[in-house]
Amino acid sequence: MRDVPEHPDWLWSSPEPKRSYDVVIVGGGGHGLATAYYLAKNHGITDVAVLERGWLAGGNMARNTTIIRSNYLWDESAGIYEHALKLWEGLEDDLGYPILFSQRGVLNLAHSLQDVRDSVRRVHANRLNGVDAEWLGPDEVKEICPIVNVSPDVRYPVLGATYQPRAGIAKHDYVAWGFARAAAAMGVHLIENCEVTGVEVAGGRVQAVQTTKGRIAAGTVALSAAGHSSVVAATAGVELPVQTHPLQALVSELLEPVHPTVVMSNAVHVYVSQAHKGELVMGAGIDPYNSYRQRGAFHIIEQQMSAALELFPIFARAHVLRTWAGIVDVTPDASPVVGKTPVDGLLVNCGWGTGGFKATPGVGWCYAHTIAHGEPHPLNAPFSLERFTTGALVDEHGAAAVAH
Repeated sequence: MRDVPEHPDWLWSSPEPKRSYDVVIVGGGGHGLATAYYLAKNHGITDVAVLERGWLAGGNMARNTTIIRSNYLWDESAGIYEHALKLWEGLEDDLGYPILFSQRGVLNLAHSLQDVRDSVRRVHANRLNGVDAEWLGPDEVKEICPIVNVSPDVRYPVLGATYQPRAGIAKHDYVAWGFARAAAAMGVHLIENCEVTGVEVAGGRVQAVQTTKGRIAAGTVALSAAGHSSVVAATAGVELPVQTHPLQALVSELLEPVHPTVVMSNAVHVYVSQAHKGELVMGAGIDPYNSYRQRGAFHIIEQQMSAALELFPIFARAHVLRTWAGIVDVTPDASPVVGKTPVDGLLVNCGWGTGGFKATPGVGWCYAHTIAHGEPHPLNAPFSLERFTTGALVDEHGAAAVAH
């Protein structure tokens, strides 16, 4: 294991912005940093600035529950997430930086006959797309994760589960630091505390961004600011079909290693893993109201704890250490928007909802291709903005399991 510096600002410089760049990426989270890295590595485009209004990876990248998987139902979704998973499998060597990627597998539990039918359908769809997937009965679930309660005498009995062995978790901040370090080493400017307040357009083409550090001209502006992408795009006259919600999560006190995999349940609406240090990481479903607040409603946490104890009675005496919320951007078909906008030179990557972290290297790769070539990569072509007028939706509502 490589040594990890305690202070990530040792890993890259903090330059003052130039007056112009070939590419300006708005948003210094995982997606923005991965896009900058692959622009430099795959396409030789290094006159790039990543603008972050706070500190790098201080938004959703620092607030997710780090689950990585590719077992989505539809071909389009499975394609981009499987590409991401294959990149995850070699990412530590590629970046030359530890990311603590742990392929411990993910179980998606089924609690009703309809759950079973939907889950088995997804297993077959995954296999047709070359994605590793298995259907397990309750006893096999118990073998994979002995602490799950599979008793038939509970409110939501476990009737089985899908299992993706290659899935797992990674250390989110290490991932961000690795991408940032590698991009900066190739000449990309990473500019923190630089909020984009507007996008300047003339004659139907993007000209520049207005920021709290002044005007920065750009040949291409690539938005990658999650729920705030719609706010920034609106300054260029582009309306994005995105709604933003809080998504809550929590960690427990440190525990001895007891939870060997990742368990997700749509019916009781909780997902649980154990982080490398030992804390339990638990996520809930999104709060139903629209908000940019990075705090959520207490009753969601209460329901989340109740759900966790349905599955894991062993955790009844564990103490909650910390709770938080991220802000998730959701489209009408629960799939992302990655590609061009009606404004020439303005591109957008948003709408990932609860699946953004796991897509990080895959969407960075595809978004960089789209920026470099002016046309989408085949894997992100189905996720164009135009699908909301053509009707070619990729409806992942409930198809890919619980929020994650």
